[in-house]
Amino acid sequence: MVDPQFDPPRSLPTYAVRKPLFGFLREQAADAHATFGRYRVLDVGCGRKQYEPLFAAYATSYVGVDHVDNPMADLKGAIEDLPVEDGSFEVVLCSQVLEHCDDPVTAVSELHRVTAPGGRVLVTTHGVMPYHPSPTDYWRWTHAGLEKLFVGTATWESVRVTPSSGTTACLGMLISIYLDLGFRRIGLGFAARPIIAAINTLAMGVDERSKSLREPGPSGLYANFHVVAEAPR
Repeated sequence: MVDPQFDPPRSLPTYAVRKPLFGFLREQAADAHATFGRYRVLDVGCGRKQYEPLFAAYATSYVGVDHVDNPMADLKGAIEDLPVEDGSFEVVLCSQVLEHCDDPVTAVSELHRVTAPGGRVLVTTHGVMPYHPSPTDYWRWTHAGLEKLFVGTATWESVRVTPSSGTTACLGMLISIYLDLGFRRIGLGFAARPIIAAINTLAMGVDERSKSLREPGPSGLYANFHVVAEAPR
């Protein structure tokens, strides 16, 4: 049974990001257990550690690090200078952080450094999204850009980059975000929910019927990307 907190409603404007993201992390958490047995997790940019329940059944430890004072974090440090030893974690998670960091090359190098031999880095980051400084917002990515960043920065056994959802879902997300914003400004946020749910349902359905809309290619538009980078043994 899916935990309700990891099953976002279709009325959520960013459904095209959140629904696939939770599915990706749930799948990766279980797959890592099949590969490593019980394992250690480092959550980089952990925020409120919202993903910890997805890994709890498999992890011997779940360590959160954040660059700001955060009572939920176990450690304080920037992604470009992680305060942990080399090769300390079989799974290193970095979700929706890369677009905010000062130096993506150094960030990926650090993610590689702290990953145990044969371990894996799980990264999710935006392809398309409105500007959202928290406190900074620097980067948007293509699948080719993420592949180049990872492959060019460190030595990996493999790097896999996949869109979270397709082009129609991304367009639906953008329409939904601004529709939600407009309705909220006139005090009718609730009225947008069924419209947004319909948009998300239709958009995801269209993408499911078209491989060319789901997979990276010319003219594609993707809300989010999922990266799995495996360290050499």
